[in-house]
This record gives sequence, structure tokens and C-alpha cells, in this order.
Amino acid sequence: MELITQTNLATSSDLLSIINEARLEYGEKEVRSNDFVARCKDELDGEHYESFVVKNSNGTESEELRMTADQCAYVSMRESKSVRRRVTEKLNAARAFDPATLSRMGILKLALESEQGRIEAVAERDKAIATKAQIGSKREATAMANVAKANKEVTRLMDRLGFNARHATIKAVEGAVKRSFGPQGWRPLSNWCKANGATAIDVPDPLYGSVKSWPADAWGEIYDVDLKAIFPATETAEGA
Repeated sequence: MELITQTNLATSSDLLSIINEARLEYGEKEVRSNDFVARCKDELDGEHYESFVVKNSNGTESEELRMTADQCAYVSMRESKSVRRRVTEKLNAARAFDPATLSRMGILKLALESEQGRIEAVAERDKAIATKAQIGSKREATAMANVAKANKEVTRLMDRLGFNARHATIKAVEGAVKRSFGPQGWRPLSNWCKANGATAIDVPDPLYGSVKSWPADAWGEIYDVDLKAIFPATETAEGA
């Protein structure tokens, strides 16, 4: 989900994901997306907010709202005491994020590009040195080992950030393919994993603490998404 700050906006589906997660934690039923949008409109009657339509993964369309952080807090006040407290904790944690920072997908992209640039610079340097044949076998081996170590670090970084050619989070894929899988988009992936004996991995997340990164085969069969195609840099890092 996008960061909720004093100067940034969040969608109703973002807020619904937080509320439904808290509801399940306390044994309460999930709220349907269309019911939640109606609830938001009722609570925010007379206030300004943006309304827009998104296309779901099944081809249908649904309405979403874009709200301020305060409006998200107003809507969450309708929840039970336990759910309300948990949602408020998550909203406050998100608000504490530096609004001047790049979006989460921007952070991932910047980190990856920076690391990849460092690897390419090291590789070019070592190639020039080897061409001149001015280093001994021991120093050459050390240089090549450094390149391999850097490549492994890129793979480790991608794993930690939750996207590569083997696993990817829903938000990472949504940002890469410019497509929304909806607040319940994780369920088909989870069902596929259970049916095929596969396991999603947990990766760090600034809002939730951690989120699930789903296997490439699940993405391919459920949503026809090829992780190798949308995250090609990971193939280079793994094969080096």
C-alpha cells in the first residue's frame, strides 16, 4: 500500500486491507469491498475525496476512494475497540514515515539500480585490469571473487525486498505490471501454494512488519505473470 502521511493519500482498498487483517486477527468477518466503499462514503458525507474506478483481475470493475490520513482515521472509528486500536497503530506507523522519501516501489528500484551500477563498475574495472595482464593469478582470482560476491549481494537484496525471478510480493508485481489484483488478490496464490505443496516467504514491510512473497509458478498459473520477464535483472545476478 502507498504510505499514508499527512501530505499523501491512500485508497479505500489500502485501508480495507489493514482493517480486514485486524478483523481476522480478532475473529471478526471480513468486510466486502463494495460494502466498505459505501461505509466510507457515509462517514465522509460532505467532505472532499476522490472517487475512481479500477479494473479487477477477473475483468470486473469496482469503485475506490482516495482519502487523506485523517479521513482514513474517521472511517476506522466505526470498527470494534480491538480492531480500531490495531488499525490506528498501523496508520500511525505509516504516518511516521518520511513523506519526502520515494514511494516504496521507488525505493526498491533505486536500491536495485544503485547496486547493479556498482556491480557493472566493478566488472568493467576488473576486465580492464585482466586485459592488460598486469596482475598475478592471485589478485585476478580475488577480483573475480569480489564480482561474484557483489552479484550474490544483489540477489540477496532482491530477496529481502520481496521481488525476483523466483518470488514476488503482490505490491511489487502490481507496480511492475501496472495492474491491481484487489484486496483479496493473495487468496488464489495462497490456495495454489496449499494445493501444490509450495510455500510463500516472508519479507520485510515498513507498514505490516512483513508480507508474503509468492512463488513464480503460482504467479504464472494464477495470473499469467512471468516474474523472469518483469524482473529480468535477477537472472543476471543469479547466473553470474
